Amino acid sequence: MKFSERVELNEPNAVTLAQRAARRDGMLKVNLADSNPTRWGLGAPGLPPYEPDPRGPRAAREVLAAWLGERDGREVDPENLYLLSSTSQGYTWLTKLTSDPGDRLAAPTPGYPLVETIAGLENVGVDFYPLTWVGSRWELSELNPGEVSAVVAINPNNPTGSYVHGEDRQRLLNYCADRGVALIADEVFFDFDLPGAPTQPADRRRLAGTTEVLTFALDGMSKNLSAPGLKIAWLEVSGPERDVVAARARLDVIADAYLPFSDVLAQRLTEYLAAVPAATSATRQRCRENLATLRDLVRTEPSGTVSLLEPEGGWNALLRFPAHVDEDALITGLIARRGITAQPGYFFDMPFVGVVSVSLLLDAPAFQFATKALLASIADQL
Repeated sequence: MKFSERVELNEPNAVTLAQRAARRDGMLKVNLADSNPTRWGLGAPGLPPYEPDPRGPRAAREVLAAWLGERDGREVDPENLYLLSSTSQGYTWLTKLTSDPGDRLAAPTPGYPLVETIAGLENVGVDFYPLTWVGSRWELSELNPGEVSAVVAINPNNPTGSYVHGEDRQRLLNYCADRGVALIADEVFFDFDLPGAPTQPADRRRLAGTTEVLTFALDGMSKNLSAPGLKIAWLEVSGPERDVVAARARLDVIADAYLPFSDVLAQRLTEYLAAVPAATSATRQRCRENLATLRDLVRTEPSGTVSLLEPEGGWNALLRFPAHVDEDALITGLIARRGITAQPGYFFDMPFVGVVSVSLLLDAPAFQFATKALLASIADQL
């Protein structure tokens, strides 16, 4: 399995070994080098004693493992979980873990530019593998035959809303296995499925917990609880046991340098997880209702030149219109005349021009008003 050379796994020195043995045997009475004020009655009142753990507090990981196990119908080992402040942090750690400067990740296109941005900050490049619109859904068309350090899969992808289905899933796993590289699976939008796509496959499955190849699955509260300000995320390591053990040893070194997860948030994790089903359900229902409205508006659009690239999941939808309508002119004109904005397709490296991305999160009146204005602006430029 390929790991970067950024992380050195050094053998513990004699003092560290002696400390561990004394602590294990209950013989360590005083640490004269202790720099943790919470052990000595200092700090703000009411804060829990700080017990650093690279993977996050064990009790919180046990709570999360039980919740994930119930959600997914499988056993989740808390030792394979790392608590994070964001999935972006997870991407950063995993890039450090898998890739040396000058290496290249594989990631899907079209897609949200976050992966390329984070990789660039780590001096790592990105080779994009294309998702192709085949008339009614997005499919993985080809994978780069060159050398890569890890493979990113986004399930479902943003903004296409396409899940990683059967044959494409197996192609990704085989690709990773053949090259001895890890799979990084971003599944933050997984539970926001949008039924109704005309040829939507039935095999919607998570990549989290995959055992065939070393897999790092990213998820978090930003989407599950519809709370982007609540900085709780996690990554789960799975795969062949030998690879998992090797990955955790190196990931522990990276995580120990950051120790990002707040004990205060850890104390409330059970409360936040309990709120996820209702929050996810409400957001999913909003997206489904707005998608139904969008289908109606597109179907009754007078010119008949606008189509919906049906999403299978997520919070966004893509509209396609004649290529001679300039995306920049469309959006800037909409801003100037109506005070309404959206995202042009080139933000996501769409494979064709004449695309705009709209959010399905707006309340119904705002969504209908803004979408009608967008469609009218497209019609004005035909």
